[in-house]
Amino acid sequence: MLAEVLIFVPSIARFREDYLLSRLERAQIASLALLASDDMLSQDLEAELLQNAGVLNVVLRRDEMRQLILDSPIPQPIVATYDLRDPGAAELIRDAISRLLERDEQVVRVIGNPVREAGLLIEVTLETSRLRAEMIDYGLRILLLSAVISVLTAALLFFAARGFIVAPIKRVVDAMQSYASAPEDARRIITPEAKVLELREAEMALQTMQTQLTGALRQKQRLAQLGGAVAKISHDLRNILTTAQLFADRMENSADPAVARAAPKLVSSISRAISLCESTLAFGKAEEPPPRLSRFALAPLVDDVIESERLAAENEDVSFSVNVPSGMTLRADSEQLYRVLANLVRNARQAIVATGEFGEIGVSATESDDGWTLIVQDTGPGLPPKAQEHLFSPFSGGTRKGGFGLGLSIAADLVKGHGGTLDLARTDDTGTTFRIVLPKAVLRFEEAAE
Repeated sequence: MLAEVLIFVPSIARFREDYLLSRLERAQIASLALLASDDMLSQDLEAELLQNAGVLNVVLRRDEMRQLILDSPIPQPIVATYDLRDPGAAELIRDAISRLLERDEQVVRVIGNPVREAGLLIEVTLETSRLRAEMIDYGLRILLLSAVISVLTAALLFFAARGFIVAPIKRVVDAMQSYASAPEDARRIITPEAKVLELREAEMALQTMQTQLTGALRQKQRLAQLGGAVAKISHDLRNILTTAQLFADRMENSADPAVARAAPKLVSSISRAISLCESTLAFGKAEEPPPRLSRFALAPLVDDVIESERLAAENEDVSFSVNVPSGMTLRADSEQLYRVLANLVRNARQAIVATGEFGEIGVSATESDDGWTLIVQDTGPGLPPKAQEHLFSPFSGGTRKGGFGLGLSIAADLVKGHGGTLDLARTDDTGTTFRIVLPKAVLRFEEAAE
């Protein structure tokens, strides 16, 4: 509509000006014909000249003299005078709009410059009915032409929008619906083809998201399958360990001092293994039990962890140290804390053994008003950057060949279940330090899990 206004209004104003100028030119030609004749024209011929010019009378000023050349009766008084010698654009537009709005027939005076300087000025009077009719006819043609142009432009815009925007968007929607029906199928991932830059960027972002989601779903499926396999293995392993526990119980009654001394540790280890298998089975049912908090002495538990690792490192050049106050007690799940410390100490021992050099592993603990802090440090080679990026992610943070990165992930989850934190305090080529912080405040398991 704005384009229509910008085109129609100046055009109708220009048409009105050209119409009036043509009447001035015709009137000048008629007056020159009279001046060229020595005899007076007949009244009928004069009326014919005025009719052909489309005016009522003509006044021509030549040599400072104003002379009425052609004359006829004026049906009504003159209501307005228009000077076309130097009109402004705003004035022409205003006069044209007002002429279209005025429906009554009027008589107006028009003043202009004669053609080819045939005088100082020429003045005519004319009726406005024919002028208004011609303006309306011209306006209708302009509107019709504008409408045709608008329809063609709209059609071109429609097909352009459909080809460059609607079709690519529909293609993206179809691709999303197809992918949603089978997100594991990599063949359904969209291939960017849009010509418009913004749409192509959207398709590329969708492709990236679908690729990542498909990979995540495949990993989730593999983990689900692995979980099922682990649950089956844990079930059978629990049965085997139960049988071994029965034989270990009988070994406690042996008369051999060495066997009697080793039997309690064997029974304790088998009991922990059975408990771990049962926890794995419970986790497979999404029924992981909360930690069973109880007050116990920390030093014997740490000594038990270190003693087990000493037996595993009997032929290896690794030393162990414990710096835990003998009277320190804490509130936690002893079995879960044993697994946390065992995983950390075992990882440290394996890292040192892999270097083939001597190394030390130390476990220390301190107590404050807010909680307990346990430190596990070693003099090993440190963690590589790749392992640090996915340190507590299962199947991603492994640092040795054959490792799965499950130890730290399990340890972090168990500490989190206590409402505490497990973080990497330091790692470089001189060693690695892990810090466990357990709060003294007692939280419900649901709150701790959140």
